[in-house]
Amino acid sequence: MTVEINDAVWKELHELAVEATKRSYAPYSKYPVGAAALVDDGRVLTGCNVENAGYGVTLCAECGIISDLINSGGGRLVAFTCVNKDGDRIVPCGRCRQILFEHGGNELLMHMPRGIQTMAEVLPDAFGPADLDEVKEADVD
Repeated sequence: MTVEINDAVWKELHELAVEATKRSYAPYSKYPVGAAALVDDGRVLTGCNVENAGYGVTLCAECGIISDLINSGGGRLVAFTCVNKDGDRIVPCGRCRQILFEHGGNELLMHMPRGIQTMAEVLPDAFGPADLDEVKEADVD
């Protein structure tokens, strides 16, 4: 299935991400984050950050999206955005960029503060499954 990504899709993703900030659990940072993504089969997924008193185990909004992606049948992410409580587009942290890359690849479109960029632009020279395959192939020889 080919999914068209136009201005209406970006608007819907932005609105859903803003709504997700309202479900955020951010009692420590007071920084709600919401995210929304489009899957290659047309599904739309959302996530919000969920903090924890043990800060290191806090879940970013992107983690919620990936969990929902896998739990609802898998697929590839094709468009993604995340926002703060004011609806401003924000940049995913490095950890989340890596998680998004795993499930969207270089072609994933990211609506960043500077505009729409591919994951290849947001996370150049990313490490992923293909890198692991190269090592496996080298070990066989």
